[in-house]
Amino acid sequence: MSHFMILLPAPEAEWAKLPPEEHEKGMASHGQFQADLEAGGHRIIAVSPLEPSTLATSMRPDGNGGAIVTDGPFTESAEQVVGFYWIESDDEAGLREICARFASRGEHIELRRRPQEERHS
Repeated sequence: MSHFMILLPAPEAEWAKLPPEEHEKGMASHGQFQADLEAGGHRIIAVSPLEPSTLATSMRPDGNGGAIVTDGPFTESAEQVVGFYWIESDDEAGLREICARFASRGEHIELRRRPQEERHS
């Protein structure tokens, strides 16, 4: 069984400005994505939104054996990771097809496989 992380990058500031009907459209798209995953035999291990990046705590090495701890995101960028799906699947090709359909509805996603697992397409 292979494991995949589906990251959901999005511009937080833009999302916050969208009208409620756009948020509802996004939630419906996620509902369809979850139904498609289940129908395709892919197991959702975990799915969750994340707190805004402004509430993140960044930690990086200080070069002296310690860590620099700061509030806020690690990098300043237009998009932040706003959520994720952790998926277990034996059908990478099928999973990629479902992810492509999800993206075609206006969703930006990033699909990653656990590195120690062999690819089967």
